[in-house]
Amino acid sequence: MNALLGADACRQLAIYKLPEGFCLSVIVPVYNECKTIASVVEVLRQTGLPMQIILVDDGSSDGTGDAVDQFDNEPDVVVRHHAVNQGKGAAIQTGVRVATGDVIVIQDADREYDPSDFRFLLQPILSGEADVAYGTRYGHCDRSLSPWWHQAVNNFITLLSSLAIGIRLSDVETCYKMTRRAHFMAILDDLKESRFGIEIELTARWVRAGLEFTERPIRYHHRWYDEGKKIGWRDGVSALRCIAKYGLLKR
Repeated sequence: MNALLGADACRQLAIYKLPEGFCLSVIVPVYNECKTIASVVEVLRQTGLPMQIILVDDGSSDGTGDAVDQFDNEPDVVVRHHAVNQGKGAAIQTGVRVATGDVIVIQDADREYDPSDFRFLLQPILSGEADVAYGTRYGHCDRSLSPWWHQAVNNFITLLSSLAIGIRLSDVETCYKMTRRAHFMAILDDLKESRFGIEIELTARWVRAGLEFTERPIRYHHRWYDEGKKIGWRDGVSALRCIAKYGLLKR
């Protein structure tokens, strides 16, 4: 493809060779998503990337535990359970502890994100152009429209995070946060946020570690609250607390 299309076109299309023996660990925090989890595993496999899929059932009460257990003996899947709901941050920490891949990324279980974007996020990491790649949901056209207040709140939190943490991002709350496993492990014992505050804490700790960030546009299909979306206004207030704690106070 490089000979046929040229290096510039291949770069734009994220066509590149993976390192030999490469594996991507995908941590999937799951809470009451029995209707979607099987399809999430399927679309992850459809990417064709060498992958370790880590399903962390975070104390679900709708049968999700049984749904993830169906994958327990499959070679590309690791299943873990929390006895009670602890939050997305806790599920991510559980996933990092069992991850074995060269690079780790986080995947929601609700089908809002498209794993075919992984190749675009991996590209700057594998080429050495960046240490951390975030998928941004905003600033391009290939996405469904969110409620105006949802994007406004996200933009406000992202702006405050950028000012407090010291790096200009366009989407700090994005699920798609990707970096090498070593960078997750380096901060794992310091992580304190068990719920959605993990988005701010991860960002602040990687910035303080001197890692270089990049953003890549990703596709995003907004889910509504009657479809099971879980983040709410309390998480927005918690984000402000985390901005002050990990950004301004550098805890």
